[in-house]
Amino acid sequence: MSPTISAVVVLVMSVYQCLSIPISVEDSSEVTEKDVRFAQKYLSTLYHSPTSRLGSLRKSNANSVTAQLKQMQAFFGLDVTGKLDEETLDIMKQPRCGVPDIGEYNFFPRKLKWSRYNITYRIVNYTPDLPHADVDRAIKKALKVWSDVTPLNFTRLRSGTADIMVSFGKKEHGDFYPFDGPNGLLAHAFPPGDKLGGDTHFDDDETFTNDYKGYNLFIVAAHEFGHALGLDHSRDPGSLMYPVYSYAETSSFVLPDDDVQGIQELYGPGNRDPNPKHPITPEKCDPNLEIDAVTELRGEKFIFKDRFFWRVHPQMTDAELVLTKSFWPELPNKIDAAYEYPQKDLIYIFRGKKFWALNGYDVMEDYPKKLYELGFPKTLKSIDAAVHNDANGKTYFFTGEKYWSYDEGSMTMDKGYPRLITDDFLGIGEKVDAAYRRNGYIYFFNGRLQFEYSIWSKKVIRILKTNSILWC
Repeated sequence: MSPTISAVVVLVMSVYQCLSIPISVEDSSEVTEKDVRFAQKYLSTLYHSPTSRLGSLRKSNANSVTAQLKQMQAFFGLDVTGKLDEETLDIMKQPRCGVPDIGEYNFFPRKLKWSRYNITYRIVNYTPDLPHADVDRAIKKALKVWSDVTPLNFTRLRSGTADIMVSFGKKEHGDFYPFDGPNGLLAHAFPPGDKLGGDTHFDDDETFTNDYKGYNLFIVAAHEFGHALGLDHSRDPGSLMYPVYSYAETSSFVLPDDDVQGIQELYGPGNRDPNPKHPITPEKCDPNLEIDAVTELRGEKFIFKDRFFWRVHPQMTDAELVLTKSFWPELPNKIDAAYEYPQKDLIYIFRGKKFWALNGYDVMEDYPKKLYELGFPKTLKSIDAAVHNDANGKTYFFTGEKYWSYDEGSMTMDKGYPRLITDDFLGIGEKVDAAYRRNGYIYFFNGRLQFEYSIWSKKVIRILKTNSILWC
């Protein structure tokens, strides 16, 4: 699970050679000529180098492009074809770090790391997007992410040459690794070493922010400093060192376990970790998997677990794991319950005493609202699960050993509730972690088990493992 260690990238092809090389396209793909040109530029920008030490690693240009596409597809868990398709193109178009995660690498005989624990840094210039004080805080906080879990100490210099020189620049900015304008490549950093080693550059054509709009400087900087300390990219989509940018909650950010393992392999553990419990990315086929919530959204299933959700589409061959905040940055990291109300094309998300209404990927105005606005008592702190029953227009809310029935038409709670779950849903247990409805059945999740409950016969038809919803 640990990220591989950063290394020096050996030139695979020059930028001009790549631009003239044809890329094979999947026959069934809707990729256009414009998309192909974009992919060529993407490969040339990401993999060109100022050195020319190809040696025996140089292949024919066409074979190099095919090999790079295959390596990229393998890295991101896509179908490995060596041909450009829509899924590969989607990954290419996501904002990301400019340090290559694929291609040909030349590894030093030792791991690249600083030979000392006291590291200096200097902020050479500033972006106009943020006040200087905000940039200072973001950079300091981003370095602290790594010093919290290692013996490393970071000291800021106001002049002279530091180990890590932090700067903002556009296009060609002095290191022969030009940026590409707005979006695309956000920043890059050099692994530990002399001269450029450790230096970290941000593309000033981007809009850097201290919230979820634009690109959060703290998140981008924390990722790049991982490279400046010796880490390469991780395949773990929950890792900070995953190459594609994703917003994360900054006020309560805790370094994921995958990154902790990687950096401590280089420098060892520290003795001051304020957050000893680091987030672990869930495994979909874990036999002990428990989930937080399930909802459908326009035919897809969204299965929530911790700060992630899996997307399961009838036409997909595998479930896609996504950070919740990468879709909805306004939502909390972890949710309690969710359900779809298809008549209004809305899904509702619950966390604590609040809930949100979403139309597709947009959070509706005037949300979040409070639970009591649905008719719950003000003393209710949270709900465990929710499911809408199209057959009668009711939505059931579960909390503890009880449940409520809500009438979506009149927007009122039904009288006589809450009732005991065991009185009306025989066989599913005394509590519900998550639930969703499909084809006349409600699927109730309780720990490692799910219960297929017939709405019409009012009994459990099958008992399944929770992870079977993810085709395990």
